[in-house]
Amino acid sequence: MTQFTKSVDADGVATLTWDTPGKSMNVMNMEGFQELDALIDDVLADDAVKGVILTSGKEGSFAGGMDLNIIAKMKASAGDDPAKGLFDGVMATHGILRKIERAGMDDKNKGGKPICAALPGTALGIGLEIPLACHHIIAADNPKAKIGLPEIMVGIFPGMGGTTRLSWKLGAMGASPLLLEGKLNDPKKAKSAGVIDEVVPPEDLLAKAKEWVLSEPKIVKPWDEKGYKIPGGTPYHPAGFMTFVGASAMVNGNTKGVYPAAKALLSSVYEGMQVPFDTALKIECRWFVNILMNPSSSAMIRSLFINKEALEKGANRPEVADQKVKKVGVIGAGMMGAGIALVSAQAGIEVVLIDQKQEAADKGKAYTESYMDKGIARKKATPEKKEEVLGRITATTDYAALEGADLIIEAVFEDVGVKAEVTKAVQAHTGPDCIFATNTSTLPITELAKAATDAEKFIGIHFFSPVEKMMLVEIIKGKDTGDVAVAKALDYVRQIRKTPIVVNDARFFYANRCIIPYINEGIRMVKEGVEPALVENAAKLVGMPLGPLQLVDETSIDLGVKIAKATKAAMGDAYPDGAVDEVLFWMADEGRLGRKANAGFYSYDEKGKRGLLWEGLEAKYPVADEQPELSEVQHRLLFAQVLEAVRALEEGVLEDIREGDVGAILGWGFAPWSGGPFSWLDIMGAERAVELTEALTAKHGERFATPDLLREIAASGGGFYDRFGTGADAKAA
Repeated sequence: MTQFTKSVDADGVATLTWDTPGKSMNVMNMEGFQELDALIDDVLADDAVKGVILTSGKEGSFAGGMDLNIIAKMKASAGDDPAKGLFDGVMATHGILRKIERAGMDDKNKGGKPICAALPGTALGIGLEIPLACHHIIAADNPKAKIGLPEIMVGIFPGMGGTTRLSWKLGAMGASPLLLEGKLNDPKKAKSAGVIDEVVPPEDLLAKAKEWVLSEPKIVKPWDEKGYKIPGGTPYHPAGFMTFVGASAMVNGNTKGVYPAAKALLSSVYEGMQVPFDTALKIECRWFVNILMNPSSSAMIRSLFINKEALEKGANRPEVADQKVKKVGVIGAGMMGAGIALVSAQAGIEVVLIDQKQEAADKGKAYTESYMDKGIARKKATPEKKEEVLGRITATTDYAALEGADLIIEAVFEDVGVKAEVTKAVQAHTGPDCIFATNTSTLPITELAKAATDAEKFIGIHFFSPVEKMMLVEIIKGKDTGDVAVAKALDYVRQIRKTPIVVNDARFFYANRCIIPYINEGIRMVKEGVEPALVENAAKLVGMPLGPLQLVDETSIDLGVKIAKATKAAMGDAYPDGAVDEVLFWMADEGRLGRKANAGFYSYDEKGKRGLLWEGLEAKYPVADEQPELSEVQHRLLFAQVLEAVRALEEGVLEDIREGDVGAILGWGFAPWSGGPFSWLDIMGAERAVELTEALTAKHGERFATPDLLREIAASGGGFYDRFGTGADAKAA
């Protein structure tokens, strides 16, 4: 299966074209590296070849990066000494890129052949690392193209020379946003940043590349010449020293020390700038291997790339015909309904947005107008695009406008009676094949389906707020929900470019089932006399994006009160959170309803900017003289969530651990460094998890009781992924 082809024209310019079979975008694998290596040897040895153009056979892109499935398997296939096997394998790829860079030059930088990278569009990861090894980079003027090194976003860093070449080319300060933030640029911005050399009209790309190759250009890289000074200075240069002090503080401030890749990247740059270039590449390789050997990187790659992509492609989709949505009716034009209408219209779907009053429906549509205006101001959209998107939304009070809709998404007030009334009103105007979805975060789908004409065509679709920003959608099957309804929901979520998980009906489904105990555990500790700042910082230091007190401020305290009252009414004497309610209800009575009221567990200024924790909290619940260890607070906060995830799997609410991990990270930000709840347990080891839960149960109560499934996994000596794996094996026991 050939990935690279060679042609040589009459002027002696060889063109190497990368075209991975069966892929819409090139991705690199080991076979591709071997082919590229052989072709580079060939063109360098051929006296008839004066220079080389490296380009892509894919329209609008050069390459999407390394096949992360390969990276995920590298450690397993590296033999009895995986670190050495990985190091040797990665250094071999460095050798190929260094061969491109040196291009046949001798030790005195004489000879060699110019090699120009011609990028038709997007160049990510290894798709940029290879061009960085070339002598000149020309990109087509393609505003949709993205150029950058996003590896940090999936728990690794550019380890095929990109870290060293970019930092030596731009300096630590200039390379910082591209390496540490994974910032992607369009071609013009990439040129302004100094990443690439030229931007030309797409139709001129290869001609301009050939022109450069034949211009007898200087091809020696600056770092291969004597006396090269890295922009901004090395670590022990006065300016460079300050850069690295600031970068170290920034990395630790942003990652709280739980993301190993960022620290490793910075170490690679810091150490690499103090030695010759070839030694710097070895240092980069060693730090890269260090990260590949870290279970955190494997877990992040698995959850945030491999499993996320599998779910988006329909890993758990029933085998029924395509259910692409053409017309969607959104009932309720509040914040949630307005967001659903926006993302649907952006996806090219015709939208009917209905509310009781025309001004409410119009206000919901105006949300899309405001969003598009902001996009125009940031040059992310055009006035024409705005009109096109708005033209797809009909805001009305008339249910008759729903005729022809193939999907309804009801997003009205969280009340069984109100939802039942709306369901009946809607279905008086929709056809028998229309799927009815309710957007709810707490109400049982099976109960809500009783108001529908056909429970098989009734399903839950739980969006997270704000809809346009949150990437997860939780699809909930009622007892009688059919395959067509599930497929329709999954196909719709794919259309709006979000990630779906599919769960079975139960109280709070999956996401809220795990989020609420996290919030409650934080509040419970405050009542016990644990320093509120310790609670919040313990959460952040273990990788949670928000502490539990800040999270309840963001979601609103009165919503927490409503959920608590409804849960207590449903559970009766079995209700476990009375201690939490005391704090929550008191806060509500004090009028401290969270960010929306500019008063909650935190203080806020008149503009709504969050300040410090509210002093009145400690006055009401005095801080105890003896405080728990940081690790105990962290274990309480994490196990409050993780044990619910295990119970959800055990009870069949969750059917696939991939959905459990991906859903946790995308839905509420569960410690992304861990790969999700099940990956975290596998990193820790089930035996150790049982020890900790038994200790927590003895000290803090039955909410930390060890689930039978966790005990079984511990007894087996394996992990959750060993037992459930992927695909059919991922189904609950």
